[in-house]
Formats: sequence, structure tokens, C-alpha cells
Amino acid sequence: MSTVTPLDGWGAEASPFHAAELAAQQRAGVRTQAESVGRRGIRRAMPDQHRQFFAELPFMLFGAVDAQGQPWATVRAGTPGFVSSPDGRTLRIEGGVLPGDPLAGHWQKGAMIGGLGLNPPTRRRNRINGVVTSVDGDVVTLEVSQSFGNCAKYIQGRTPSRVEQGAADSSDSLTIAAQLSEADRALLAGADTFFIASANLSEEAGLARGADVSHRGGVPGFVRVDDALTLTTPDYSGNRLFNTLGNLIHDSRAGLLFIDFASGDLVHVAARAEIVWEGAELAAFEGAQRLVRFHVQEVRRSRGALPFRWSAVEFAPQFASAMHA
Repeated sequence: MSTVTPLDGWGAEASPFHAAELAAQQRAGVRTQAESVGRRGIRRAMPDQHRQFFAELPFMLFGAVDAQGQPWATVRAGTPGFVSSPDGRTLRIEGGVLPGDPLAGHWQKGAMIGGLGLNPPTRRRNRINGVVTSVDGDVVTLEVSQSFGNCAKYIQGRTPSRVEQGAADSSDSLTIAAQLSEADRALLAGADTFFIASANLSEEAGLARGADVSHRGGVPGFVRVDDALTLTTPDYSGNRLFNTLGNLIHDSRAGLLFIDFASGDLVHVAARAEIVWEGAELAAFEGAQRLVRFHVQEVRRSRGALPFRWSAVEFAPQFASAMHA
């Protein structure tokens, strides 16, 4: 009798994907490739190089849901080492909460968290998904259930420099609105990067259950601001795992994060997503394989929250020709 050797901790019958991710892979015609890549690339524990990478970062992106189940993408920042890893299944985050964080107070024991470590100068990124096992003051400990690397594709190069911040008056620094302001629309229309949080917290998702946060990059204008309540973005060829789109098929709620790299402002957008799989509209976005239309539910702008200023952007190689056209 032959035996199947589990790959990276996945048993012969277990899959790193939930049903909606599988459905998205099937619709895109990449089901077989995704299963092969997922079983080899998605680990049940962090390799040492990822653990070291996280510990060297001055900031890290996270995705989770609030008390109403709305996903939000957010960022925490601190002195390198504020994220650490005592072992391959444990990630420790010490502080780093920024003003206006919509997930502040929601990181409680049992909460499911997605994490994205990103180093823009080298375009390196690695991801984890896990669950909060303890909260001790401002120290949060996660048990990692999925760990995987992503390629450098679509990441814009820019180097952060930390700046000192004064004590902010929260009443002045945070605005909450039901739609995008003119300033928000201008920022989003010129953005070359954003982050998206999504989740599938259903028990039926099995080992693939959890929250997720992903990076999106493009030429400025790739986020089309249709009006104060609607955004349309391209979905480019990626790792073919369809973690984000699979989650959005299951639950259309999404959390977007846009960074104003000049001012440190953070714009968090709660939205409902609609996937446009095909049609003439795709032609408006060069290279798009699908579109995602976001219907805005809430907008939070935290002024000057991110304590960095950034070097001039070096566009990802995939966009270099478009920027010089």
C-alpha cells in the first residue's frame, strides 16, 4: 500500500484552501496549479528566514475583523524587533498600534489575524495567518496556522525614514465618514499601492479558515474612483491561489488601506466587493484578468498616523514601461 507524504504539514486529505477559494481557482482555470503550489508553498509553520525577516521590519500590515465581522486592513509600526518569533508557530507583536486604528481593541484571544511583512526597498514580502492566543498589555501573541512567501511582483520600491511625532489630539486626527471626501478621492486616484483585508471565519473552511491581508500595486490611476461611493480596480495575474477573491466570494466585505506616503495619513475603507469576471469593461485596465468593484460603506482617515516619510518611488518592473510611455 502506497503512502502519500504530507507536504509542509498538510495531510493527504486536507487542503490549504476553502470551498470559495477552490471555486475561484476553478473559474480561472488554475485549479490544478493552485493545489500544487498551495501544498508546497503554504506551510503550517514559519521557516527561520521568515521569522528573521519579520523581526527586522519597522512596520507590518495586518487584517482582521471588528465586532460586526467587518474586515479592516491596518498597519502597526515600531522599532525593528517589535515583531518577534520565539518559535516557528508563534508570532509576538509588541505594541505598534497607530492612532485611529479601526482594529484597536479587537485583537482579543481567539481573534483570527492575517499578517503581511513587506520590505519595499527589496520588494520582499512574506505572509502569515493565525489566531490570537494571548493578550498581555500591549503584547499580542499569535499561533501561526499558515505561512507563505509571495513574489516581488507589483511591489513599488520606496524607503521609509522614521519621523518623530507629537502627541496627537484624536478628535482632530481622525475623521469618519460614509463616503470618500475630495481629498480621499484625490489620494486614491493617484495611489500606486493599497492593501486589502478579507476573511472567511466559517467553521466549514477548516484549516483554511481565517483573516487575510494582501498587497495590490499598479500604475497611478489603477484605482479608478468612479464616484464618492465606488472604486474599480484591476485584478492582475498573481500567485493563482485566489485567497482574497475566494474570501470575497464567501463574504463580500473587504477592508482597504491606502497610505499617503507624503503626509503619513492612513485612509481605511470598509467596502463590499463585486467581482467582474469578464466583459468589455476589462479593456479599460491594461493587463487586468478581472476587476473588483468596491462599494464604500465607511471611510476613516487618520492624519499623520504613520511615523515615516518615504523616498521617491521606484516603480515595479512590471510598470516601468507604462511610466515611461
